[in-house]
Formats: sequence, structure tokens, C-alpha cells
Amino acid sequence: MTQTLTRPETIVPPPPAPPRRKKHRDPSRFFRLHLPLVLYLLFTLIPFYWMLVFALRPAGETALVPWPITFEHFDTVWNGIGFGLFFQNSLIIALGTLVTVTVFALMGGYALARFKFRGQRVFLLALLCTQFIPGAMMLIPLFVIFKSAGLLNSLTGLIIADTAFQLPLALILMSGFVRNVPVELEEAAMVDGCSRLRAFFAVTLPQLRPALVAVGSFAFIGAWNNFLFALMFASKQDKFTLPVGLSYALGEFNTDFGALAAGGVVAAVPVVLVFAVVQRFLVQGLSAGAVKG
Repeated sequence: MTQTLTRPETIVPPPPAPPRRKKHRDPSRFFRLHLPLVLYLLFTLIPFYWMLVFALRPAGETALVPWPITFEHFDTVWNGIGFGLFFQNSLIIALGTLVTVTVFALMGGYALARFKFRGQRVFLLALLCTQFIPGAMMLIPLFVIFKSAGLLNSLTGLIIADTAFQLPLALILMSGFVRNVPVELEEAAMVDGCSRLRAFFAVTLPQLRPALVAVGSFAFIGAWNNFLFALMFASKQDKFTLPVGLSYALGEFNTDFGALAAGGVVAAVPVVLVFAVVQRFLVQGLSAGAVKG
């Protein structure tokens, strides 16, 4: 029995990789891109730094770095001026506005996106035109209405006023978000036996999560920072909000800048925390709403 010998295959080495080209750094890129961003960042952060310096350094000190650090100004605004109650009022108003604006914007935005009715374009144009009306022009009509309804000096009245001011823009944004959800998904769910309401909750609503976060964030920040309505519709100190409390911290002849800065830090912390938590959903929601469906 003869055995046939096979020649071993010669392994051909792979061709050498082409030499990597060195990236040529553009020296003008720093001046065109990085330098303007750094200057803008400094322009934005320096006021916050000064606010922290005044809030943390002892009274009478002029050092650029707060040392030794003291929290006496926070104790003054929280316990002496009553910022604890102001903080609670602002939180209740902001959360109430967030819930009401989000719920009504979701219902109205879905109706504007999915149904056609006579005068729809005129209605959308009217909603858009409300954004050009200053809030000060709404003070007298709202004051008369709230006085007749007994809503002056109440947190409910402030929630209604902030909702009326925030809702038009929220409706426009939410209708754009809903248009980006394909209607074929709802139709497929209804073919499988779902009602329109069940198809909305099962198919459309989960896809609107970034939109709800975006609309709710704008409503929360707008109600938290609103000064005009809280100043005009609440004259009792136990109904003051943080912006109104900060304004009353300014004395007629002297001002405690340390306490004022500490109050500013207290007012800014919730806003920073909200954006830190929801920024991923916020960017995603704004990107979705920017595309016309």
C-alpha cells in the first residue's frame, strides 16, 4: 500500500500594513473653537463662583477664595428669613405646574397631531402668538379672575397662573413629538384588538418618555423661577416663593450680600439637580421634537 505525500502549503505572510499617517494639528483650531468656548464658559461660571464666594466666606471678608468656610449665611436665610417655607412653596408650585402642564399637553398634543378639525391651523397660530405676549399684560385680567374666584394668596392660584403661561408652548412641543411616532404602530395595535386608548398607553406613550421629560422640565423651571405672578398674586409672607423671598432680602439702606448669595445658591440647587438627572432624556426629546414628522 503506497502512501502519497503531500507538500505542505506555504503560508504567505500578510502584506505589511500601510504606515499610519500622522494627523496634522491645525494650530488655528484652538483660536476658532476652543478659545471661544473657554471664554464663554468663564463668562457663564464666574457669576456662580462669586455667588458661592459670598455665600461661604465670613461677613466682612474680601478674599477671592472663601477661607475659612462658614455656613452662617445659609443658617440666616433658612431659619432667620424663612427660606425653608419659601422653598416648600416653590416646590409645591413647580411640581403642581409640572403635573398639570404635562397631562394637558399630552392630551392636547395628541389631539393636535392625530386628528384633523376645522380651524386647526388658526388654533396653532394662536398658540404660537401667545408666546409674543409679555406676562405683565396678563396680570390685570388674572388678578380680577383670581379675586372673583378667591384664589389670591393661595398656591393653587399660582399653579393655575403658571400652567396658563406654560401650556401653549408645551402643546406645540408635544404635538411635534407625537407626530414623530408613526401612526401605523397604533393602527397595528388596534387591528390586534386594542382600543384607541389602550393602543395609546401601550404603544405611543412609552415612546413619548423623552418628550414628557423635556416638556415637564421646562414647566418645572419656568414655575420655579417665576417672579412676577408670585409677587402680584401672593401678598402674605407664608405664601411667598423663593424669588419673592430673595427680593425681600434686599434692604432699603443696606444689603446682606452673604445671605442674598446663600439664598441664590438654595434657589439654584434644585434647577441644577433637575438638569443633571434629566439631561439625557432632555437632549433626546428636543432632538426628536426638532424633526418634522
